[in-house]
Amino acid sequence: MRTDHLIRALAAANAEKSAPVSRVLVMSLGAGAGAAAILFAILLGPRPDIATVAMDPRFLLKFAVTLLLAASALALALRLARPAAETAYTWLALAAAPVLLAFGVLAELATTPAASWGTRLIGTNWFYCLIFVSLFSLPLLAAALIGLRHGAPTRPALAGAVAGLLAGGLGAALYAAHCTDDSPLFIATWYTLAIAGVTIVGSLIGRRVLRW
Repeated sequence: MRTDHLIRALAAANAEKSAPVSRVLVMSLGAGAGAAAILFAILLGPRPDIATVAMDPRFLLKFAVTLLLAASALALALRLARPAAETAYTWLALAAAPVLLAFGVLAELATTPAASWGTRLIGTNWFYCLIFVSLFSLPLLAAALIGLRHGAPTRPALAGAVAGLLAGGLGAALYAAHCTDDSPLFIATWYTLAIAGVTIVGSLIGRRVLRW
C-alpha cells in the first residue's frame, strides 16, 4: 500500500474515534490537573495578597498568557492526534500567547524606568519559578501523553512537544497564583524557560511513547 493511501486509511479510521480521543485527553488532563492542584496546595498555596492583586492587569496577564497557551496547545494536540489532519490554523493560534506577552513586555518597557528593567526581569523567585512550574507540569504532561496515545499521531516527537506546551502552560498558570513576580519581563524570561524545558521533555518522551 502506498504511503498516501495508508495515511488516508488511518485518517478515515481515526475519524470514527475522534470523539473518544478528545474525551480521553480531556479526562486525562482533568486527573492530571487534580494531581497538580494537590501538589500546589501542599507545597505552596495562593499568595497571601491574592485578593488585593486579583484585578491588577499584570497579575491577570500571567493567567491570560499561560491559559491561552494551554488552550491553543490543546487544540493543536487534538489535531496532531489524527493522521493527515490540517494544522495550519492551530499553529497560527499557538502564536497568540507569545504575541500577547510581547505586548505586555512592550507596555512595561514604555511605562517604567530603564534602570528598573533588570530588577523586574530577575524578580525575587526565578529559581522557584523554574522548579515549581516544571513540577506542577509533570502530572499534566503524563496525562496529556496518555490521552494522545489514544490517537494516532504520525509525528510523535512533535505531538509530545505540544503536549509539553500544554502541560507547561497549565503548570505555569497554577504557579502564577502563588508567584509574587508580576512583571511581564519576568514572565517572558522565567515562565518561558520553564515551559520550554517541559516542552523538550515532552518531545523526548513523546518520541518513544507516542510511536505506533
